[in-house]
This record gives sequence, C-alpha cells and structure tokens, in this order.
Amino acid sequence: MNKKRFILLMLLFVGALYAQAQQRRVQHKPYIDLRPLHFGIVVGTHLQDIEFENVGLQTIVDEEGNVNDYLIMTDADKWNPGFSVGVLAELRLHENFALRFSPSMHFGAKHLSFINMTDLDEEGNPHKVTQDLKNTYVGLPVNIKFSAPRFNNYRPFISAGISGMINLTGGDDDYIALKRFSSMIEVGIGCDFYLPFFKLIPELKFCYGLGNSLNTNHINELRDANKRAYAGSVSSAQSKMIMLSFYFE
Repeated sequence: MNKKRFILLMLLFVGALYAQAQQRRVQHKPYIDLRPLHFGIVVGTHLQDIEFENVGLQTIVDEEGNVNDYLIMTDADKWNPGFSVGVLAELRLHENFALRFSPSMHFGAKHLSFINMTDLDEEGNPHKVTQDLKNTYVGLPVNIKFSAPRFNNYRPFISAGISGMINLTGGDDDYIALKRFSSMIEVGIGCDFYLPFFKLIPELKFCYGLGNSLNTNHINELRDANKRAYAGSVSSAQSKMIMLSFYFE
C-alpha cells in the first residue's frame, strides 16, 4: 500500500468517525434541564497548595529578654491531595445560564517546610523543620454556569464564582495557623453527561484565595517561645486548590 492510498484511507476513516459523531441519537433525560431547580450530590478529590510571603531577617526577643536575629525561609514544598464531598442546588436562570450553590467539605493538609538559615550544623547545612498544616474546610461556593447547547447526551460548560471558606481546624502549637474565615475565586470547566438514570457532571475547577489567609495573631498565642521565629517568618499567605468534582443529579 503506497503512501497516498494510506493517507486517503485514514481521511475516509476520520470522516466516517466525524459523521458518526454528528448523527442524532436517542436523548436520555430530555427534559431534565427544563426544571427550574436541580438537586444533587458531589464527591471528588483536590490538591492544596499555599503561597507565602517571607519577611526575611527578623529580630525576636525571647522570654529572658535576649535579642536574636533569625533568617527563616518558609514554603509549601508540594501539592497535597485531599477529599471533598457535598451537595448541589442549581437554579435555572436561562436556557444557557444557571446559578449554582454547592456547599462542600474539603479534607486535606498542606506540607510546610521551614529552613533556618541562622542555625547551621557542623557541615554548614541549615536546620529544617516541617509542619503538616491539616485543614478541614467548609466551602460555600456560589457560581454562574454557562452551558453550550446540548448535543445528543453531552453538554459542555464553563463556570465562575466565589466561595466562602470556613476553616474548622488549627492547632494551638502549630508554627503557622490560618484564619477561620477566608474566600476564594473559582473558575471551572466541565461537561454534563446524560445517562439513562441520572446526569453525571465532571468538573475541573481552579481556586485562588482572596486576601491574606494567614492568622497574624497566632505568634502571640504560642506558648513555646522557640516557635515564634518560625511563626513570624511569613507576613501573608494565599491558598490555592485544584478540584476534580463529580456531580450526580
């Protein structure tokens, strides 16, 4: 088989697949989107990260009145996976627009590393400590969903909105603590899949924190004075999340 004949066969094959994709098929749940209000549940997974602004060289006065200088670099050294679960309420506003409210709980953690540049070992390596900043969030997102026209049994969409976040965890002896209340902006992309008995909606969502989510008063609440230099090593923090959710209606 020569090259031209092979290319021609491949074009015919791709054309046949495209024609098959354009054929109308039996629609599952044909009237589900006409209901004014939809309810469902959501489960999924997510990745958490956080960005810190380091203060650089700082001066700490210990309980005995001694003045010490510290240079500690703080960072979240990896994205950490977690689990999410919640419910969904969707209000139909227009043929292509809907208002979504999906309160959810997010279980996860952020792994933090503190590199103390002023505390070196015999080989000249800085001392390093870590913290697992465990988080259990209650998210209260409100999003606008814009959907393309339905074709057969799928319908892609994009969404955007804002979410209030309530942090239910926080240890008194942690180096770093986050505020109890914060907010995040959300942008997502997904697709409605109409199955015989329900609608499945996978969505990939990107979330970025608004404002400073760092609890700056935490340094004054620490009972261990040796931890104050680590708590004071950053001045602000922005949380980030990437969520893969599966909605069932």
